[in-house]
Amino acid sequence: MGQITVEKNVGGIEGLCVITPAVHGDSRGYFMETYSQRDMEEAGIDIVFVQDNQSCSTKGVLRGLHFQKQYPQTKLVRVIKGRVFDVAVDLRSGSATYGKWYGVELTEENKKQFLIPKGFAHGFLVLTDVAEFCYKCDDFYHANDEGGLAWNDPSIGIEWPELTGEYKGSADSEGYSLADGTKLNLSDKDKKWDTLGNTFRF
Repeated sequence: MGQITVEKNVGGIEGLCVITPAVHGDSRGYFMETYSQRDMEEAGIDIVFVQDNQSCSTKGVLRGLHFQKQYPQTKLVRVIKGRVFDVAVDLRSGSATYGKWYGVELTEENKKQFLIPKGFAHGFLVLTDVAEFCYKCDDFYHANDEGGLAWNDPSIGIEWPELTGEYKGSADSEGYSLADGTKLNLSDKDKKWDTLGNTFRF
């Protein structure tokens, strides 16, 4: 697989992969293949992606933790501008790592990609003034299929970098900020998600 390096089962969580593309650069700039189905298949990753999405967010924005309820998606995510801390949480019933999380910093400089299989919740925190975020999905968007978890659920215990604040029993962003004083910025919807234990009762 000449154009990518794949680190599999990162954080000891089966299926999560960090992919680093080969970058060919000189004094003029650089070139890289952002996606090659052939290289992915050679790495043992056989996925057909059907939709590409892109978003732009400002510093302090936290999106997540999101998952699809009836139509789960595998996602391949990367950052083309700025820097984010990207997180996946294992929600697969029966998984040995159920409820465990892994996070990776994705930047325009490191050009890493994060492969998140079906059955995970996903979210990210923007650490630069602006971040542009791109991701591939292996299923189309389905309206009203999104679920979510509290980004600060203490039972999951995500260690968001540069973020300070105290959990007060909800996903509300009040009292949370980055190290430089930038207030945490969540959508109204993301402020209302519940904990893992209250969302999934087996």
